[in-house]
Amino acid sequence: MRPGKALSSPLGFLLALAASVAIAGCGSGAASPAKGGGLSAAAIERNEEAAQSQQEAAELAKDHELLVAIESKKQEETASENAKHTEAVAAARAKKKEQAAAKKAKKREEEAEANAKKQEKALEAEARKKREAAAKRKHAAKTPASTGSSSSGQSTPTSTTESNPVSTTQAQAPSTAVTQE
Repeated sequence: MRPGKALSSPLGFLLALAASVAIAGCGSGAASPAKGGGLSAAAIERNEEAAQSQQEAAELAKDHELLVAIESKKQEETASENAKHTEAVAAARAKKKEQAAAKKAKKREEEAEANAKKQEKALEAEARKKREAAAKRKHAAKTPASTGSSSSGQSTPTSTTESNPVSTTQAQAPSTAVTQE
């Protein structure tokens, strides 16, 4: 072997070893970024999935809030309608009671007027009877005095007026004369 070749052989060997180490190191170094890049893609994918699930959760929460607001509004409208219906029923009942009370009051008033008229007629009849009785007494008082001095012809008309019922016009005529005297 030649001395130059011996040196070149170990040198060649070292160079080859260094190159293989370098290639292996570069390969492992290159493999690491590839794996790190793969993990980054998985992490990015997981992050995207998490963001998407958060977005979906936010949309669900928004939809839930909207649904709650709609249901609340419907319940409020239903309650308002129920209140209006209840108020209308109460107003109708109050109106009906008011009409019944007015009708009852009118009936009482008419009965009171009828009773007043009846009482007035009774008082008028009693007053008329008293006038007729007073007129008969006055006529009877005048008749015996004139009967004693006059003939029996005048006493006959007196007896006919007593036997005939006295009408209201006859009773009023003497009573007018009584009040004037």
